[in-house]
Amino acid sequence: MATHSPSALIDTDILIDNIRGVARASTFLVQQRTTGPLHTGVVSAMELVIGCGNSRDLRIVQVLLSEFVVMPLEADSSSEAHALVERFFLSHGLLIADALIAASAIRGGMTLFTKNVRDFQMIPGLSVVRPYQ
Repeated sequence: MATHSPSALIDTDILIDNIRGVARASTFLVQQRTTGPLHTGVVSAMELVIGCGNSRDLRIVQVLLSEFVVMPLEADSSSEAHALVERFFLSHGLLIADALIAASAIRGGMTLFTKNVRDFQMIPGLSVVRPYQ
């Protein structure tokens, strides 16, 4: 049986919009689900948990993440993220979490869907798309 390789990685900000009930985020995720399983990275999953203020918030995050394949960090992604931080922290302020998310998308050959295109647009080899305004 052939395995379906993911073509898209969903960034944290879109997941937050979905939790907050932003219709465009929900519509986008429904559309993405028609092409196969939804994927996000473990860094985004951890960012969602860190944003929880109580156990109710955590449960909402857990339910949302149960609908996703949460992609682990791979060794090559970690090395790529390190190189990206060295290259782009001083010039563009690239943060560790964003570097890890970008590296996961690059190494996985995936498009990164995010509202924060500016945080990633300087990274060569990364396909970045803002799916809604």
